[in-house]
Amino acid sequence: MSTRPLKPGIAGTLWPAIVAQTARALECGALRPIETVQATLADSGVRFVVRQVTSLLRKPSAPPSSPQPFVDPFLPHDPDLFVADLSATHFALLNKFNVIDHHLLIVTRAFEPQQALLDLDDFTAWFACLSAFDGLGFYNGGREAGASQPHKHLQIVPLPLGDAGQALPIDPLIEAATFEGSVGTLPGLPFRHAFARLTPVPLAQAATQALQRYRLLLDAVGLSAVDVGGRAHQCAPYNLLVTPGWMLLVPRSAEKADGIAVNSLGFAGSLFVRDAQQLETLRHIGPMALLRRVGLPRVDIA
Repeated sequence: MSTRPLKPGIAGTLWPAIVAQTARALECGALRPIETVQATLADSGVRFVVRQVTSLLRKPSAPPSSPQPFVDPFLPHDPDLFVADLSATHFALLNKFNVIDHHLLIVTRAFEPQQALLDLDDFTAWFACLSAFDGLGFYNGGREAGASQPHKHLQIVPLPLGDAGQALPIDPLIEAATFEGSVGTLPGLPFRHAFARLTPVPLAQAATQALQRYRLLLDAVGLSAVDVGGRAHQCAPYNLLVTPGWMLLVPRSAEKADGIAVNSLGFAGSLFVRDAQQLETLRHIGPMALLRRVGLPRVDIA
């Protein structure tokens, strides 16, 4: 399948567009940041960044007595959150309830399910954005992996992830990666995962390389494709982290453990807790143990 062309010049104009639209969205109230304070928890060679909510969150309403119709927040999207058209298949929005500043969503124009496997168009739009600024791409494959919306959307947050003096908390583990062929593992992660390096190539080739590596990672952790209505879907939930230099895929067994929800950023070393009680729970069990509980057993560890 050939990819759809990107909008000309998007890489050079995206970051200024994100900054400008953020200012406008804050001014008009379309952007609703979740205020947090940061703590650092060292565990297993990783200095985890933990963000604890300080702003008042809305209390969840009582569950409806009857099923409610699905309302897609991306069709139509909020024009005050719109950043840029990326291609014929994807556009970029600000994340309305952002924890990290300048959090970007890369959304398919037509509805596609979040459980559908990523394709070349997805990676083309994603890598165009990753080439525009220093960021971490991530994908929550299904509700158990932290996805809050069923309409397919990829995400990017700017780096560094915290104020601990490093771009990514898991950088020390990435440097220690070991390989058998093109697929490797990170010795410091005590749960099932697969890791791959990406070699520097022109932007026009980056998406194709990433798609090939992504399929290798899915195979390595045993996530086969299943056909749903003629479209390839994942057979189980997973998280995916992506940078221009590497990819990390982690299959999931649960959305949360001890009441603490985990999405893809948790596996990069960035966790989110709702209150001081959850922070103390996390201190007690340890961040790496939390990740192990929401993942799957690592088969090469006795």
